[in-house]
Amino acid sequence: MANHKSSVKRIRQDKKKALHNKYYAKTMRNAVRKLRAMTNKDEASALYPKVQKMLDKLAKTHIIHKNKAANLKSSLCMHINKLG
Repeated sequence: MANHKSSVKRIRQDKKKALHNKYYAKTMRNAVRKLRAMTNKDEASALYPKVQKMLDKLAKTHIIHKNKAANLKSSLCMHINKLG
């Protein structure tokens, strides 16, 4: 166990941040899954800006890597364009 008060506090803060980040990462993954499952182009096009905004925010706060966000946005855009 940690010997210093500051390291005990840091452990508490890290747990709290990890839980926070895990929640937002899971929410993002669910939104991406929901968008990929859509077969209607109009509905998917309406949802895409919300998912895109979510990905950008998570990349900005370093919850996910910026290249991962870019790759996800690109693949989702291609998915929407393939819908008929």
